[in-house]
Amino acid sequence: MCGIAGWIDFLKKISDGRDAVKAMTQALSRRGPDAEDFWFSEHALLGHRRLVVVDPEGGKQPMVLKNGEDTYVIVYNGELYNTEDVRQELRQRGHTFLSWSDTEVLLHAYVEWGEACTEKLNGIFAFGIWDTKNSRFFLARDRIGVKPLFYAVKGTSLIFASEIKSLLKHPEITSAIDSRGLSEIFALGPARTPGNGVFKDISELRPGCSLVLGDNGLKVKPYWSLQSRPHEDDFNTTVMNVRDLVLDAVKRQLVSDVPLCVLLSGGLDSSAIAAIASGVYMSERNERLRTFSIDYIDNDKNFRASAFQPNTDAPWVKIVTDYLGTKHENCLIDTPELTEALFLSVLARDLPGMADVDSSLLLFSRWVKERATVGISGECADEVFGGYPWFYKKAEAQTFPWSQHLDARIKMFSPALIDLIQPRAYVAARYEEALSEVPRYDKDSPEENKMRELFYLNLTRWMPTLLDRKDRMSMYSGLELRVPFCDHRIVEYVWNIPWPMKYYNDREKGLLRYALTGLLPEPVLWRKKSPYPKTHNPNYIDALRILTLHMLDDKTSPIQPFINKDQVRSLAIATTRDTNIPWFGQLMNAPQLMAYLLQVEYWMREYKVIIE
Repeated sequence: MCGIAGWIDFLKKISDGRDAVKAMTQALSRRGPDAEDFWFSEHALLGHRRLVVVDPEGGKQPMVLKNGEDTYVIVYNGELYNTEDVRQELRQRGHTFLSWSDTEVLLHAYVEWGEACTEKLNGIFAFGIWDTKNSRFFLARDRIGVKPLFYAVKGTSLIFASEIKSLLKHPEITSAIDSRGLSEIFALGPARTPGNGVFKDISELRPGCSLVLGDNGLKVKPYWSLQSRPHEDDFNTTVMNVRDLVLDAVKRQLVSDVPLCVLLSGGLDSSAIAAIASGVYMSERNERLRTFSIDYIDNDKNFRASAFQPNTDAPWVKIVTDYLGTKHENCLIDTPELTEALFLSVLARDLPGMADVDSSLLLFSRWVKERATVGISGECADEVFGGYPWFYKKAEAQTFPWSQHLDARIKMFSPALIDLIQPRAYVAARYEEALSEVPRYDKDSPEENKMRELFYLNLTRWMPTLLDRKDRMSMYSGLELRVPFCDHRIVEYVWNIPWPMKYYNDREKGLLRYALTGLLPEPVLWRKKSPYPKTHNPNYIDALRILTLHMLDDKTSPIQPFINKDQVRSLAIATTRDTNIPWFGQLMNAPQLMAYLLQVEYWMREYKVIIE
């Protein structure tokens, strides 16, 4: 995994911009702590930071390929999981290779197939290719959006980078936001509208899209989208196909020349990945798989069961590790470091995020990085297979199901902010916009049509928030995390499976559970979903309260014009661990609302946000 950055302009010489691209690239050093390099010409300046995972010598970037008088240069962030399949096909077409890196295979794939090369790829990626033969620059992002890619257009220039912080190092890009950016932060956040980079000049290349800059200007177009069609497989065939797809996805993602581990919670998704990976390690390498889990100091004393979190992970982790015989370690996080990391996680994400859900993963990733360079995670099975309560419980309102209680956050807004961003209207417009994109199937029943909408919302509006979190928090420590359930073949196949099959046995992810029969002990296989663990220590709320009251008393705080100070003060004073304000997802309640506002304040101050 790596970080990429660049500046392209066909109509003017930009050679004097080398220092700008060097600064942009340096801003990505945490994504790529192992190496840095550049490729410069009169019209293209490319930078790369590398995290070595495969082929330390042969995978150096920017990588240049000469083909007669034509030159191709690639900067690439990601992993291909079908490298050898593509390499073999290219060899049959006359290509030769000097390394075993996926970077070289990707570059040759572009030379052979041009823009259509993306159709050949199974992986997570964001890459740019300078192409002198066709006088164009090509950018592409993976189908699901696991790897990030942002860009800005300034006059005739295209400026791009893996992260927002890199773009903000360019002298022509400012940290200004307008009313839409404020709406993203306050009304939608920590979710984000696809394609919106929050800052005024910055856009996100959406998942499954490519961008071409050439003689005809700049064009962005999708190369992949979900296709709705009838599901013709019977239940048993569906079960077998799901099992085969999951097994293959996990096995493909075990390729690494550096230490690899599995992040284990004791739940279905991560335990299944651990079972598959452990089997491969024992049979092919005669090694025990390393597994790591996260918990919080004193959670054993303070945990209280709820409908969302019915039990703690620790006993289930022990059942799985004993069953599989993995080499397991547990990371314990305490309140002071969790609180401090709230602000580090803003630097990692470049935006306010999921409060301690972010900061705990950042700390966990730092801890894991001391033991491994690649981790595999069970993220996104809930979005793909229907694991959240909002899939099988009637929604309270016609809006994003993870953000049913917009009024809880609007109470915290100043009248001026409400008047400026019109939060209810903004969220409603983004919701309708999302529904307008749903690929319908005209023979769906009304019930199936509704479920199709729900899955689309989760795959394109909710899941990206979690993928952003996963990428930024891990890569901030130079840790690569892979997500097998985001394999596009799984997503494509499961998309058209009818809800009654997915909800087999009247259980969330019932189909997936049944498909994985035999890999795990039955109690683990059918364990009720429990989300990512969070601290239950009351001293965390105490720490947030002190910080929030200090923020309210600080007249220089940049957030003050945007909040209702009396309401935020009441929130801080009244919040206990029993306070119920489920304002975002399953894990973000009253304490996390305080923490989110603290993150917004820090972000506005640290990034010197300008309101336009």
